[in-house]
Amino acid sequence: MSPDEPDELTAAAIARLAGVGRAAVSNWRRRYPEFPKPVGGSASSPTFSRRTVEAWLKSTGKADQLATAGRTETGTQRIDGTAPSPGDAGSQSEGRARAVPPERAIADLTSGQLLARVVASLLPRSTAGDEPVDVGDAGAHSVLDPACSDATLLMAVADRFGDHVKLVGQEIQEPMASAAALNLRGNARGAPYEIHTGDSLLDNRLGGYLGAAKAVVCEPPFDLPQWPSEELATDPRWKFGTPAPRDGELAWVQHCYAHLRPRGVAVVAVSPRTCVQPSGRLIRAGLVRSGALRDVIALPKGMGSMPGTDICLWVLQRPYGSSAHPAVRMIDLSGLGDAADVPHEFAAWERLFGDADPTVSCAVPSMDLLDGDTDLRPARHVAVRVGTSADDIARVTDRLQTLYSEVGRRGVPRFAATTSQPDHAQVTLGELERLGALAIRSRDTTPRAGDLLVRSLGRPPVVATGTDADETGVAHVVELDANRLDAQFVATFLRIDANALPLTNTLGALSRDDLRRCRIPRMPLAEQRRYGDAFRHLQELQGALSALARVGANVIDQMIHGLTVGVLAPDRLSPKSTDDLDTTEGETSKL
Repeated sequence: MSPDEPDELTAAAIARLAGVGRAAVSNWRRRYPEFPKPVGGSASSPTFSRRTVEAWLKSTGKADQLATAGRTETGTQRIDGTAPSPGDAGSQSEGRARAVPPERAIADLTSGQLLARVVASLLPRSTAGDEPVDVGDAGAHSVLDPACSDATLLMAVADRFGDHVKLVGQEIQEPMASAAALNLRGNARGAPYEIHTGDSLLDNRLGGYLGAAKAVVCEPPFDLPQWPSEELATDPRWKFGTPAPRDGELAWVQHCYAHLRPRGVAVVAVSPRTCVQPSGRLIRAGLVRSGALRDVIALPKGMGSMPGTDICLWVLQRPYGSSAHPAVRMIDLSGLGDAADVPHEFAAWERLFGDADPTVSCAVPSMDLLDGDTDLRPARHVAVRVGTSADDIARVTDRLQTLYSEVGRRGVPRFAATTSQPDHAQVTLGELERLGALAIRSRDTTPRAGDLLVRSLGRPPVVATGTDADETGVAHVVELDANRLDAQFVATFLRIDANALPLTNTLGALSRDDLRRCRIPRMPLAEQRRYGDAFRHLQELQGALSALARVGANVIDQMIHGLTVGVLAPDRLSPKSTDDLDTTEGETSKL
């Protein structure tokens, strides 16, 4: 640490040091109990020991990119490299990327991007070489994706390993292949890459990597009813058997496996159907018997790039020599309420495997799997969680009944009709900024309670609360003069005007120029507050109703679980009167 560097860092300074967005730092604080504790500052703007933070970044691998990146004067990270050199436009694009994008918070990721981060985190550290990969090195540490689409999986691999791996992809649709090359050109953190166009099963352009790839990642197309089984019936890639016409995913699994070198690892997404389909039993048995299949991980619903899909990850490793692996590790994460809770870093997976919670993970002996249908669904093998008693369910049910009663008693507010159509003049946020009534700041600004947060992914603006919840998905922070503007009034009218504007960036958020063009009614502060109070009440009621729906669904799930595992009997009790139930003033006070 140089003498002019401060001993203490704010969250924004940590973000600049690590080359990530400030929302990512807030996410680290919530998700990692070992993240350094504040040593100063205030509750809303704490400071942390620079030395402790740097040590934590190195110990968790967050600082890996610092070893391969050059520092700029502002402390952000940049990787310089040679300009991409496109190959045959019809079949291949290759080059080395130059720019390092900032890390995005988990809440800002799409389901496909989150899946990609999870897949990349399962690859062993040995996937990357000790030195940066040379573009022309045919024997480089190559990571393949034979169904790469727009290169989302390959970009996640690049985010983790940087230029210490070579990225190679193939995509059947030429527009998507072009998009993949474009994405890697701007986001591959210096990693050399190749993108080929063609049908991977019928026209394998990655044949030069058969038996040579360090790793393969793949989310096969799930929407294809059949694969070309007749044309490829005798293909040597089907080491474990020729898949049935409707078992295309097993063809992709074996296609990925065929490209691995000894000890190479493949992570392939499959549907739960593939884990149990009778027509695929012999292939599944072959994967288990040979020791190629190491892990099966059931993910929460909706984590794939296709909405609403259920996905399992198969982790395969080509054995070295003839020794077979004695067990397959089953991990059931399908019950997680939030997909963001799935581990997305290698160290987090190591901790999960080490904890060995029998309701989440267990090692199933290969012989047990081979004795029967070779059912690879993790839920069939992990221990049933019976942590909830009948009394627990009864208490939650009582609280839920009381909450619904409270909402029913309060009801939806009624508002008087206007005597004439309001004709308020409009003012843009740009004009208000010039008048000093507000200031539009970057997403890295620490918001104060009462500031306006313009959010990403098309989510509506909200008023900052001064808590960690303010860190999620922020695109702009708008500081308001509370003596001239009511925050809830501005947030709600801005929401209506912003919905009419197209979103032109990848964050799914208004640009700063578009934000300045948004208009709100010009009203006296007292009138703003009347509207703001009404909006606030409706928003709180909406939030309470949404929460009740979630709690209700959870209670029903617990009841079904209790009935199936024997905690509850199917004898229905008479509902209690609300006068007999515990008070829940704290839970309904916002109504």
